[in-house]
Amino acid sequence: MRGVIFDGTEPRVVDDLEIRAPGPGEVLVGVAAAGLCHSDLSVLDGTIPFPVPVVLGHEGAGTVVEVGAGVTHVAPGDHVALTTIANCGTCADCGRGRPTMCRKAIGRPGKPFSRAGQSLYNFASNSAFAERTLVKAVQAVRIPEDIPLTSAALIGCGVLTGIGAVLNRARVDRGESVVVIGTGGIGLNVLQGARIAGAGPIVAVDSNPAKEALARQFGATHFVASTAAAREILPSGADHAFECVGSTRLIREAVDLLDRHGQAVLLGVPPADAEGSFLVSSMYLDKAILGCRYGSARPQRDIALYADLYRQGRLLLDELVTQTYPVEDFPKATDDARAGRVARAVLTF
Repeated sequence: MRGVIFDGTEPRVVDDLEIRAPGPGEVLVGVAAAGLCHSDLSVLDGTIPFPVPVVLGHEGAGTVVEVGAGVTHVAPGDHVALTTIANCGTCADCGRGRPTMCRKAIGRPGKPFSRAGQSLYNFASNSAFAERTLVKAVQAVRIPEDIPLTSAALIGCGVLTGIGAVLNRARVDRGESVVVIGTGGIGLNVLQGARIAGAGPIVAVDSNPAKEALARQFGATHFVASTAAAREILPSGADHAFECVGSTRLIREAVDLLDRHGQAVLLGVPPADAEGSFLVSSMYLDKAILGCRYGSARPQRDIALYADLYRQGRLLLDELVTQTYPVEDFPKATDDARAGRVARAVLTF
């Protein structure tokens, strides 16, 4: 079968991948579509260290092919969105409703794939850049069949992360001001999360003026090129500032933008050894800097909620899919994604 592998030097599209059958508590999924997320690019450029060789991809949707023993919530033929959270369900964090903090959901990749006798790692417990992938049962979330799979593919990372950061982590309330720095795939979902929460004003910050129309469509009430311009709109500062780029300079600017009791939420991923700074004396007015993993999501609950919001017309998915690419065009998809020519590139099989 076809898939995208990375050997530590360059990614390649191959057609001779093999995958084992599902074991107990596992689901084999035929992937229809997979979003190309910045995290995939970060593996390629070394920002996110990961063992190789690996089958890439972590944001996808498809149809259940086969289930292992004990799996009852999905069956062959069901449409599912895939998540990266392979949580155990039995630890203290899972019991508290915090699956993103489960130790078994972080790292520890398996090797369900093989090629020419060599085992390959899965990426983010998911590996959606393959015609078929194997996930834990908890990672496959059933979705209505009237949601296009090219759109549903984006729920499992960009939507869960961006909207979840607003609703679950920051808990933005009605009428609170929001600044979103960076309007890529994650930033757009933060914008629509703020819109759904009833926030306002919602200020998008991006140096690329071509992104304004889409940012406004997703919820921005203002679009500016710098945080200094955002300060002109919010002279007292913002209740919430979301950094969606992964720049330590912009993280500092997000912190400096905060009003009293404001929160800066970090979503962008800088290099693993990056260090940030802030003025300590500025924090004593109940300000906070929040890390956020995967939108503090509870995927089985949240994906169902977001699917319902999509069907109501309140959550945008189709508009995120700027262009689809057959998997063979992976190099062009990465070029377009790096250049910012697409909100989300979606690979299809």
